[in-house]
Amino acid sequence: MIQALCIMGPTASGKSALALALAARFGAEIVNADSMQVYGDLRILTARPTPAEEAAAPHHLYGCVDAAERFSVGAWIGAVRPVLAQIAARGRLAILVGGTGLYFKALTEGLAATPPIPPDVRAALASRLLRDGAPGLHGDLAMRDPRAAAMLSPNDAPRIMRALEVFDATGESILVWRDRNDPPILAAGAWAGVALAPPRADLYARIDARFAAMLSAGALDEVAALAGRNLDPLLPCMKAHGAPALMAHLRGDMGLPGAAKLAAQDTRNYAKRQFTWMRGQMPDWPQITAEDEAARVGAVLAQAGLS
Repeated sequence: MIQALCIMGPTASGKSALALALAARFGAEIVNADSMQVYGDLRILTARPTPAEEAAAPHHLYGCVDAAERFSVGAWIGAVRPVLAQIAARGRLAILVGGTGLYFKALTEGLAATPPIPPDVRAALASRLLRDGAPGLHGDLAMRDPRAAAMLSPNDAPRIMRALEVFDATGESILVWRDRNDPPILAAGAWAGVALAPPRADLYARIDARFAAMLSAGALDEVAALAGRNLDPLLPCMKAHGAPALMAHLRGDMGLPGAAKLAAQDTRNYAKRQFTWMRGQMPDWPQITAEDEAARVGAVLAQAGLS
């Protein structure tokens, strides 16, 4: 019997509903594997499970991190390890569900070792980012670590920053550090994974409809409260899909219809990147294209050998 079932899929693909259906069937516990749903500030905008859904089955690692924290895959691995151990000790199945492929990769393949970064190194690079922008830092990275730079978009500020931090702190490429993997928490045979792959046109339509529903449910108030904290705009939570556009509206830079359109487009672009990740990084994970919930449950049972 497997100890954990992993459900990956693009945003708005119905992962949470599937996890709840499976949890009810097996008396399982649900564990968050989504890098935005860990934050407590944006329940509506990040489509976290509702209080009623959380009451229907035990949920772990949802809304447990403050927006002021820079939560990383390493921090998530550190948090999920004892949760999975406790679920196993209770003799229950863990259902890990989310759209962050890197979390699943670290969980099942091991986490690349990364060095501690001195605060002065991080602060100096943050100052340079404000002055020179991401393309400027990317040019610096290209001269010092050309292989790492070639793998990154010139506008991917967080990853460019991370690559430069590691190089400045250690004198070695971040690619060297990524080759020094810690062992995975879930060993082969202890888990089964599936990836939801609904038709894209249907998914994109759901994304648009869901964002409209989020606005009706109070997403703008959530974002206003977050903006009022005056946090570093480079923090991950500040870049949650839809948040930058709604903050622009709150500043008076655009109307709400334009902000909603931009936010929905950003979310559709993110879903496209998630499909690309699944195709490139999870080629062995069975893909479930069914839209019907019962058919999805049946497909998971067949792939995972559950009964």
